[in-house]
Parts: sequence; structure tokens; C-alpha cells
Amino acid sequence: MNRIDQTFAALKTESRKALITFTMAGDPDAATSLDILHRLAESADILEIGMPFTDPMADGPAIQAAALRALAGGMSLKGTLDIVQQFRSKNTHTPVVLMGYFNPVLSYGVDKFMNDCSNLGVDGLIIVDLPPEEADEMAPKAQQKNIAFIRLLTPTTDKTRLSTVLRDASGFLYYVSITGVTGTATADPAKVGAHIAEIKKQTDLPIVAGFGIKTPMDAAAMGAIADGVVVGSALVQEVENTKIGELAQRLGDRAAALAAALGHKKAA
Repeated sequence: MNRIDQTFAALKTESRKALITFTMAGDPDAATSLDILHRLAESADILEIGMPFTDPMADGPAIQAAALRALAGGMSLKGTLDIVQQFRSKNTHTPVVLMGYFNPVLSYGVDKFMNDCSNLGVDGLIIVDLPPEEADEMAPKAQQKNIAFIRLLTPTTDKTRLSTVLRDASGFLYYVSITGVTGTATADPAKVGAHIAEIKKQTDLPIVAGFGIKTPMDAAAMGAIADGVVVGSALVQEVENTKIGELAQRLGDRAAALAAALGHKKAA
């Protein structure tokens, strides 16, 4: 078991749901990004960190803007891994998931990337544009290094496709609760709940819901039907609208409110 498996096992024992927060590495700068991660870890069960990319096809305007801000500030995939290393120097218990696209990984070198992730304490990967049919270069290596290879499911994922997606999935399943890109709509809990119930008939992996979850009320509604929630755009938007010196506190407060809506507050 890696940290993700341990976290979900503990949450199940305590009848709690996971809060997973998403922020972009290097947004608005590397030092502030690191401060934000430490503050989020006081409330979040898992930290999802975006790897900035110039063409993020699944991301809405807020996260696209965050990626561009990070890249303009000099952030890179190596810089993202440096942030993970610095975070791990003070926090060895909170799971870290890197989310992004395959092109930067390919440019960095797949083997080097996987080795560095393993050595620096990355617990999971979400490579948005790498479907099961094209994952042979990464998924087996992740398994060998005890790194969860997390798969996305959508409202259009049927039973046939689900069996294919589950072949190399581990850690948890990320249910995209709306059709479209991040941060652009609000999900319908009734429809999401019905689909998640069907998916659970085919897998024991935890299922977390993301996309369209913005408020504590949204989190509570989705937490009632899934094993956890992911909140990203609502947090990333704060970076654009808040003074740098106030960001870590502001995002930490948002995460605490989301955690409270899910019925818990995680100790640091």
C-alpha cells in the first residue's frame, strides 16, 4: 500500500470522505506555491498538483490561466518535482498526485520522470491525454514503483469502456462529473450518483468526483455519493484575485471550509 491506499483505508474506517485539492505548481510563483501546499495539507487528505502545460485540453479558463502564469514565471516539470521534494522535506504523510499531460513527461524522459517521482515521494499520477491503449510506456512502470496510475471516468463511460479503463487503474478513480472542461458548470448529484453506483459494481477502487465542485455545499452533495471530492478551479481562481502574501491563508481557509462540509478537519 502506498500513501493513497493508506489514506482511503483510514477514511473508510472513520466513515469519512476524502478532500482532494488541486493547485498548479509554480502559480503564482514557486515559493508561494509551496506555502499553499503546506497550508492545504492542514485540511486536505490528498494534494493534487498540476504540471503546467501550454495546451491543457481538459482544463477550463481558470486552470489554463494558472498554467500560463506558472510557465511565464519559469515553472517547468523539473521545477514541479523540486516543489514536491521541498514539500516532502517537511511533510512525509500527505499523499501527492501529479496531474498533467504526456508531452512534458515525454520531453523530460519517461524513465527519468518515473524514477524521480518514485525517489521524491510522488504517490500517484493522472496523465489526462494518455488513454489505456497508449499507456504501456507508463502504467507498468508506475505499478513497479508503487505509484498509483489514476484513471478518469466521465458521464459517457459505458460498461465496455469501463472494463478497458480499469485494466491499469490504481489508487482511485477520478469521476469527471460534467461533460466539458473544468470550472465551467455545476454537476447534477442525482445523475452522478446513479453512474457511480453502476461503476462500483465493477470495481473496489475508491471513486472521487471532480469538475464543477466549487462550494462547501457542492462538496457535501458530492461527498454523499462518492468516496471523495476534488476541488480545483475554485481554489485556482483565488490565486488570480488575491494578494500573494495572503494566498496561503486564503486557500487554507477555503480548504478548511470544504473539509468541514465533508464532516471532518484533517490534522496537520
